[in-house]
Amino acid sequence: MAKQIKNALPVAKTSNGIVPFGSDDVGLTQYIRMIQQFPILTADQEYDYATKWVKNHDNVAAEKLLVSHLRLVVSVAYDFKNYGIPVQDLVASGNMGLMQALQKFDPEKGFRFSTYAMFWIKAEIYETILNNWSIVKIGTSANQKRVFFNLARAKRALGIMNGNLSDDQAEQIANYLKVPTDDVKRMSTRVVARDLSLNAPAHNSEPDSIDLLSNLSDERVSVVDDIERREFRKRGYALLKKHLANLSDRDREILIARRLKDPTETLEVLSKKYGVSRERVRQIEERAFNKLREAILQESTGKKDVD
Repeated sequence: MAKQIKNALPVAKTSNGIVPFGSDDVGLTQYIRMIQQFPILTADQEYDYATKWVKNHDNVAAEKLLVSHLRLVVSVAYDFKNYGIPVQDLVASGNMGLMQALQKFDPEKGFRFSTYAMFWIKAEIYETILNNWSIVKIGTSANQKRVFFNLARAKRALGIMNGNLSDDQAEQIANYLKVPTDDVKRMSTRVVARDLSLNAPAHNSEPDSIDLLSNLSDERVSVVDDIERREFRKRGYALLKKHLANLSDRDREILIARRLKDPTETLEVLSKKYGVSRERVRQIEERAFNKLREAILQESTGKKDVD
């Protein structure tokens, strides 16, 4: 059914003479001029065409019903022109909503098609604005969407002129819109803080100004330094492993227990283990450490430790 509805909408040249919207040869002004040629239907005509579509999938009836409401889509789209989205994009989204309305419309319920279609047109336009307002999704709930599209109106009604809302002002708006105060605070911040491209010039008054990204400091370690650091650690570990093996078993075990283990062993524990005094354990540790350090320095630099 959706495919049939799409075919009914003038997305290609039809018998009525309308050409594709968005074509390079047709601007918005010309598009509006063309859709004004279609007459506004009476309630009886709407019911007749809608019934033929619902019962018989009559594409001609569907087309007549749709094209007669294209001007409604444009009218709604212009109501949202100040949200920074091109009107052409809003009209295209509204047309999608119009097609969805036809797919779900039931003429037997007694409503005019325009009344029913208005909901779907606005829903599609809302979604387009929210999806393009920020790279960060900002409208995740019905309350947040309500605040987003009604915040400016609520502030005017309450006489609030400043951008950053105080707690009292946020609460006033929340009561006015019948939404939680947290949603008002969150959406107000998101609406005011628009996305800023890092490729934008740092100084707009200077055409040759470098972009903002170039002014950001890179706190990461450079690739060369990172490689050198890794190689140094790898080399140090190899030397440590090699010269630890050259120590006697007792010296190696005490040194590892006192310097390389976490948590380290206490002198008391080691003195009992090896049957020597705590002072003797400390002397063995110190001797083993100095011997290990001297061996590593000698191999890595070719010089003995002068300490």
